[in-house]
Parts: sequence; structure tokens; C-alpha cells
Amino acid sequence: MPALQHRAAQGGFAAPVFGAQAVFGAVMNAFARPGVVVDLGGFVAAPPPLPPAAAAVLAALADFDTPIWLDAPLRAAPEPAAWLTFQTGAPLTEVPGRAAFAVLSDAAGLAAIERFPVGTAEYPDRSATLIVATEGLEGGPPLALAGPGIETTRTIAPKGLPATFLAIRRHNHGLFPRGIDLLLVDGSKGLALPRTTRVREA
Repeated sequence: MPALQHRAAQGGFAAPVFGAQAVFGAVMNAFARPGVVVDLGGFVAAPPPLPPAAAAVLAALADFDTPIWLDAPLRAAPEPAAWLTFQTGAPLTEVPGRAAFAVLSDAAGLAAIERFPVGTAEYPDRSATLIVATEGLEGGPPLALAGPGIETTRTIAPKGLPATFLAIRRHNHGLFPRGIDLLLVDGSKGLALPRTTRVREA
């Protein structure tokens, strides 16, 4: 077995059914409670620079029918693409507009979010879920969240988001029921910002 293929076969779920179910449950909880941090560590061991949380989510949710787009730094290293292909069976696409999942190794890439599909009025689910690496899920400018899954407001403070983030979110929220869902990650941890969540300065 070639070395790259051998490495791609390593680090998947030790117990595929139970591992995938646990990650799926954690992700669903994150989207049901926007802004609440969940830990997705310990399930898979993907090659860097693929963020551990992104690897767990894709290993659980991606399949042959969900094309994955990786940004340039992730595509530059062959190991992440080979690992995802082996572990999920999902096709990799170089066209952002065809992605069901997209992984951004730098949150600055959100400035070009219009590249990704937002679904249609008839099929709003045909949109992309973006998994975005941040400099941290704490320590940044505070943001107030409101909407489904939040009783009043919830405050988050991720680091490294682009200066246009609030404008991006306002535009995305205005597309409802279309729109893009976000999962912000730092290492093995993540928090969800579904399209229904309103974001403003805290």
C-alpha cells in the first residue's frame, strides 16, 4: 500500500457507528443551541492542517453525495484530501459553488462567502455548511446572538473573524430560508451559527 494511502487509512473512528452517532449528536446540539461550544475531540485523528473538529464533523456527516471543498492551504498538503476521501467517500471539488461542505483554514476566507451555494427557495437545504478555523473561540470582540435556540441573547467572542463579518451575517440572515450555516472551530472545539441566528455587536 502506498505511503499516502496507508496514512489515509489511519485515524478514523475506532467504533464507526458509535463514533459517528456521538459526533452527529454533538453537532446537532451545537446547531440547536447556537454559540454553545461543543468538544469534538478524541473521535478521529486526521492529518494536519485539517482542524480536528472539522475532521470529526466530516467523518460523521460527509458521504458520496456531499462534495467537500478545501481552501488553498488545505489543498496544498496531499494528506487531508486523501484522508477525507478514504474516510468518507465524499468527492472533493475545486468549485466552491458545488460544495455541500467547505473547510476554511483561515476565517479571512469568509470575506468571499458569496462563492458558496445558499440553496434555492424550493430547496433551501441545497446550501453549503462552512467549517471555519478561527484563532480561538474566546478572546475576540464580543458578539451577541439571538434567534431560535437562544432564550434571550448569548454572547460569543471568537478571534480572527474578518472585519466584514457582521455585514456578512446580516446579508446571510436576509436570505432565509436560503443561507449558509457556519461552524466555527478551534482545534477540537466548535460552535455553530445557523442561518437563523442573528449576530450583532455586544
